[in-house]
Amino acid sequence: MEAHTGDRLLTHGRTVGQHDQVAEIVEVLGDGGGPPYRLRFEDGHESIRSPGPDSVVQHGTEDSGR
Repeated sequence: MEAHTGDRLLTHGRTVGQHDQVAEIVEVLGDGGGPPYRLRFEDGHESIRSPGPDSVVQHGTEDSGR
């Protein structure tokens, strides 16, 4: 997994009724774009995570205004 500051991390819900989570990657802490990442969630809180196989990086999409 490789990410850059400004990309988004989508983590799929793992159980029925659990929604997907989307967070902005505000800092890449690993070597070469690898995890862990400092994330900012839609509600404003931040955390550091090393995403698992239920996550995908969304690189600068057209609808993100870049």
